[in-house]
Amino acid sequence: MNSIIKKTAALGVLAIGMNIMSSSAYADAFELDFKNGDKIKFGGYLKADARYVNGDLNYQDYWIGNNPGAADTSKLGLNIKESRFNVSYIHGDWTGFIEMDLYGGGGNEIISNSVNPRLRHAFVKNKNWLIGQTWSTFMPLAALVESLDFGGPMVAEGFIRQVQVRYSTGNWQFALENSQTFGDSDGNGASGNVGVIGANNDPDSKIPDLVARYNFSGDWGQASVAGLLRKVDQGGIDATATAVSLSGRINSVGKDDIRFQVTLGESGRYAGITLATDIVIDPITQETKAEQTTAWYVGYRRVWSNEYRSTIFYGNGETDILGHDRSHYAVNLIKQYSPNMLFGVEFGKYVVNDIGLDLDSSYLQTSVKFTL
Repeated sequence: MNSIIKKTAALGVLAIGMNIMSSSAYADAFELDFKNGDKIKFGGYLKADARYVNGDLNYQDYWIGNNPGAADTSKLGLNIKESRFNVSYIHGDWTGFIEMDLYGGGGNEIISNSVNPRLRHAFVKNKNWLIGQTWSTFMPLAALVESLDFGGPMVAEGFIRQVQVRYSTGNWQFALENSQTFGDSDGNGASGNVGVIGANNDPDSKIPDLVARYNFSGDWGQASVAGLLRKVDQGGIDATATAVSLSGRINSVGKDDIRFQVTLGESGRYAGITLATDIVIDPITQETKAEQTTAWYVGYRRVWSNEYRSTIFYGNGETDILGHDRSHYAVNLIKQYSPNMLFGVEFGKYVVNDIGLDLDSSYLQTSVKFTL
């Protein structure tokens, strides 16, 4: 009886989330024009999430490609950590951009619910060149599905931000990106290495990762093919790792579209967000090897009207050596209340079918998003 009462209360809070801020008015993005060719633009959004997770995998604010651990779970979480703020400075042909969100940790749910800012992007761009931290050139932004869960089927996505030097010309993009070997047990690449000593230090790596990408577009939609080439020379091996990705957003009936991505090869940390490490110890031969990953997702976005739209998606990631097999699927309904305001509800499930495991948790999430 107590369980029924708790679940009913949780669903009640989720329903309340559907109505928060629904009367907010439209507001234009804020821009300062200095009339000399220089501009400053402010952007971002505020997003409040109410998320109820029930099953035998631990609660997470959003699903990535890991195994959260087995636990009898029935938890409601409320947070605003996806909210973000960005600033662009435009000076002639140059644009500088910086963005932060609130997933930097800190605080607690006992008193203040304080959270720390986290750097997402910081780069400068001039015509064909981009230098700084942003989405990897291996990652297809146009193909990402629309979800209320922070990243959608991250278990199957190429999803990574890092420092790079990128050159674009026509449909081609080429980039030298930060190298890092995940899984070599020497610190796994702390984001700041000043003052780090001993086993927590990380000697990676002397050769940057190379990414090449070709983009297609037309009345049918857009697609891209990307290739990844990198040196995996830590943890006792000296190997060359390669991976390829095919992705797209294809127009369908009316304003509908189909979004997809397939990633094959030794993508390691580039796909699935901790689904796979770059190198693993083969449990049969005890040899250190580069892990092979197959990751894919597909989503259909249905536009019901000017106010309502839905996305249904399924994603799966598998590794060849350690036998990880994890999936995420969901369906949502989103109401565009005004040009700046939306709210919606999403129901889905995350599944871990690793060797010897059969675990899953369902989630119900409502979100309110106000774009600055």
